[in-house]
Amino acid sequence: MQKIINVLALASTAVSIAVVGTGAYVYVNKDAIIESVTEKALGSLGGLGGGLGGASGIGAPDLSPSLAPDQASAPATLPPISPRPF
Repeated sequence: MQKIINVLALASTAVSIAVVGTGAYVYVNKDAIIESVTEKALGSLGGLGGGLGGASGIGAPDLSPSLAPDQASAPATLPPISPRPF
């Protein structure tokens, strides 16, 4: 029975050392890891840019707010406030 307990204790120690070691490695190299992941993500998006939109009509619609041509030069004013009928 003592041998089983010793094996479990050694296994538990090995797992604990692995977890602490991995955490220390990630903490020390977090900036390099973040930069690497960011470069890979932006690199994969760069290949999609040419295939979206354009004359084919495929892609995300332009959702940026824009004024209609007749509203572009008109000053922004609020309508007059009228009393609310009861």
